Amino acid sequence: MSVEGLPMVLPAPDLPARVRIHEVGARDGLQNEKAAVPTEVKAEFIRRLAGAGLTTIEATSFVHPKWVPQLADAEQLFPLVRDLPGLALPVLVPNRRGLERALALGAERVAVFASASESFARANLNRSLEESLGVYEPVVRHAKEAGLHVRGYVSMCFGDPWEGAVPLHQVASVCTALRDMGCDELSLGDTIGVATPGHVQELLNLLNEEGVPTNEIGVHFHDTYGQALANTYAALEHGVTTIDSSAGGLGGCPYAKSATGNLATEDLVWMLHGLGIETGVDLDRLTATSVWMAAHLDRPSPSRTVRALSHKDQ
Repeated sequence: MSVEGLPMVLPAPDLPARVRIHEVGARDGLQNEKAAVPTEVKAEFIRRLAGAGLTTIEATSFVHPKWVPQLADAEQLFPLVRDLPGLALPVLVPNRRGLERALALGAERVAVFASASESFARANLNRSLEESLGVYEPVVRHAKEAGLHVRGYVSMCFGDPWEGAVPLHQVASVCTALRDMGCDELSLGDTIGVATPGHVQELLNLLNEEGVPTNEIGVHFHDTYGQALANTYAALEHGVTTIDSSAGGLGGCPYAKSATGNLATEDLVWMLHGLGIETGVDLDRLTATSVWMAAHLDRPSPSRTVRALSHKDQ
């Protein structure tokens, strides 16, 4: 697969020495698949991702099956992977009932999903932005009382398909509200992939000014306009060390039709390794995993790195 000596390692100044990749392929990557993916295939996907060196893998979501049928097997899947050694397995919990289901299975890390825009809050959560935050407050509180690590996803941070540009102060307000509830980290989502590097830097600067430290921030970019890696580099320059990505570039959003695939983990790893930034990920094993999953989905991986490396192996 990989060519010896490539990518050439040429570190850039003032970038982090190590990045933690928050792998979302098993949840965000698969949630929009129309054909049901068997539970054991999902479990094997997670095992292979862990075998490639990923240490944080978002496993599933405890959302009502009516809303995301692909993840209706959360109770069956989670016990198959929860005891994998050295692995953090966060799960999405949309409400108190979802949290209770996750707790019953021994989940130690959960995530809630908020919106920075009014329109997406209503489309995704059937509530106003303010009402949705009110729903999450007791969920986060109960999770923290149970000793769980809580991540707060914030979608539409850089643009919304109904409203267009989302004001930076509005995004910051949602972020600080989630942090005040008790979220341990925030993930800034470019749900429809419209961010540009300057936009990323401005939002990160504002969050710092509002009291949110960089070490509590992760970034989650979609590659709709081909900007995901450029935006990731802007976040690295700011000192962000948690990057969300999806193996093989799988994913989209069922509630935002203009949202295309996530930043591919392989593309991210290729760039990070070329910059001399440690990830702990074996790129060849990761690529083989995405090729394996692409075969199960019966279509090629959208990741350019997967295509390049798997082509060399033929």
